Amino acid sequence: MTALALGIDLGTSGVRSAVLDPTGRPLASARSAYGPRDSDRCTPEAWWAAVTNCLSAQMRSLSQIGHSPAEITRIGVDGTSGSLVLTDRALVPVTRALMYDDAGFTREATLIARHAPQSHVANGAGSALARALRLVAEDPSARAAHLLHQADFIAARLMGKGGMTDYNNALKTGLDPAAAAWPDWMANLPLPAHLLPHALPPGAPFGPVCATVATMFGLSRATMVHAGTTDSIAAFLAASDLTQGAAVTSLGTTLAVKLFSATRIDAPEMGLYAHRLGAGWLLGGASNTGGGVLRHFFDGPQLTALSEKIDPAQTSPLEYYPLLKTGERFPVNDPTLAPRLEPRPTDDAAFLHGLLESIARIEKQSYDVMAALGAGFPHYVTTAGGGAENDTWTKIRARVLGVPVYKTPTPEAAVGTARLVQSGISA
Repeated sequence: MTALALGIDLGTSGVRSAVLDPTGRPLASARSAYGPRDSDRCTPEAWWAAVTNCLSAQMRSLSQIGHSPAEITRIGVDGTSGSLVLTDRALVPVTRALMYDDAGFTREATLIARHAPQSHVANGAGSALARALRLVAEDPSARAAHLLHQADFIAARLMGKGGMTDYNNALKTGLDPAAAAWPDWMANLPLPAHLLPHALPPGAPFGPVCATVATMFGLSRATMVHAGTTDSIAAFLAASDLTQGAAVTSLGTTLAVKLFSATRIDAPEMGLYAHRLGAGWLLGGASNTGGGVLRHFFDGPQLTALSEKIDPAQTSPLEYYPLLKTGERFPVNDPTLAPRLEPRPTDDAAFLHGLLESIARIEKQSYDVMAALGAGFPHYVTTAGGGAENDTWTKIRARVLGVPVYKTPTPEAAVGTARLVQSGISA
C-alpha cells in the first residue's frame, strides 16, 4: 500500500489540505472556508468544522484518483502563529480563542517583563505569552486542562488527546527552543505549569489518530499525527529546502523574509526571530512595506500595464520607504518611522518603478541585517505571494539582491506541512 502524507493548513481565511505521494509530489488538495462566526471572530469549533469539511473533500478527491484514505500514514497541521485557546480534558474550549493579531495586553506584558530576559521573544503586549496569561485570567474556575495553539488544538482533536505542541508554535509562548523546555522564570507567572504542552521537534510523531477520526475519514488506525509548525514556516517548506543560505521572500500585503542558517540569531528587539528546524535555524522577520502599498496606488490591471513600461535593468533614482502608515517592524524596529513617498513623478510608471525598487532595497536590507549578525547572505531567494507573479519586479529584485531569484512552484503551506511530516525533518 502506498504511504501518503497529509498536510493541513489553518490560514487566516480558511483551511487547506494537500496529500503527497512518497516522492513528494502533490496528489490532491482541498479547501474549506471557516463557517460560523462569534462576533465576527472564528471560534475553535469553527476551526474544527472547517477542518472536517476540508478533509471530507480531500478524501473524496483521493478516491476519485484511485487512492484510499487508508494509504495516508502521516498527518501534520500548521496554524497561525500565536493563536491560543484553553480547553478541558475532553478538548472542549473553556475560553474564547485569542488570535495571532490580538494585542493590547499591557498588564500581562508588564508582568512578563518583570521576569523574562529583556530581549526574550515573549515580551510585548501582543506576545503569545501575554495572550496566554489573559486566557488564564478568563478561566477563574480553573476548568482548563490544556493551553493549545491553533495547530495543537486540531492535532489534539485528530488524536483525541491534548497536551503536545511543537517548538515553532511554542516559541513566542516562551519556550526555550535550544533546551526544548519551558524556562524556569515562567514559574513566576500566574500560568499553571500543568497547562503548558509538551514540546517536540516539528515533524516528530505525536500519536495515532483516534478511532472516531479514523472511522470518520476512512483512515487507518495506524495513521500517525506528527508535530506541525506555524503557517509561515510551512509556507517556507513548501517553497524551499533546508540548505544553508536558502531564503524565501513572501510578497503579499506585507514583505516577509526567511533564511535558513546554521547559526541561531535572536534579536526580537529588531523584529528578528529564530525558529529551531531540523539541523539549523529558520530566521524570520516581517516589514510593513509590501504589496499593500502598491495596491493603495494602483489596481491589478494598472500594475500589470505599468510594469511592462519599466526597464528592470535601470536603477530608479527615487528613494522611498513605502508604508501605508507610520511604524516599521523589520529591518528596523521603529514605531515612529513615517512613510516616505515623495517626490512623486508625473509619470506613473516611474513612480511604480521607484516603489518596486525601494521595496527591493528594504528586502536586501533585511537580508543584510541577518548577514551582519552572522547568518550569511542568501545564496538564492525563492519568492512566494502575489508579488512573485510580477516578472519586472523579480528582475529588479535579482539586480538589487545580487543573487538568483525564483518563483516558488508550490505556494500552498499545506504542501510544506506534508513535506515536514513526510521527510522526518525533526531527525
